[in-house]
Amino acid sequence: MNFNQAIKYCPRCGSDAFPEKSHHFFRCDCCDFHFYINYSPAVVGIVPDDAGKVLLIRRARDPGKGKFSVPGGFVDADETVEAALARELREEVNLELVSSEYLGSFPNPYAYKGVVFPVVDLIFVCAVRSLETLILSDEVDGHAFLQPDSIDLGEVAFPSIRFALEQFQQKSNRL
Repeated sequence: MNFNQAIKYCPRCGSDAFPEKSHHFFRCDCCDFHFYINYSPAVVGIVPDDAGKVLLIRRARDPGKGKFSVPGGFVDADETVEAALARELREEVNLELVSSEYLGSFPNPYAYKGVVFPVVDLIFVCAVRSLETLILSDEVDGHAFLQPDSIDLGEVAFPSIRFALEQFQQKSNRL
């Protein structure tokens, strides 16, 4: 189910007279509240090692359970994108972010429990203090360091992560 289809009631007055007027826009017929569907931001951290191999993590949970991804997750309402990136690296793989370089963004239709949420992934190439501190959280079922050109993109969980890895590989080839 598309996220727009899941919206049934006005968040202001609770009325069910809350039709979608156009793509990503709802207007309540009772209180005239305007509601726009916007992306939820998420961060993606591509972590290369000194040999140029990329840290891939195997997802332990849906969506994408059993597939490869890279560390990342949603930006909380009270944090900056940069803080979210540092937090996700710490939470998922126990790595300390030293610096990051913005690589790009990509829409990510995020299917979770039968609803597809509109997400935009903000992709960063990350330098970390040390890879020796790597410890996997319970969200991660394994990891690998692979050369970008040897990654089977069919084994990668999300289109946005495939895009991120392709962009990283193209950038690496130019250097």
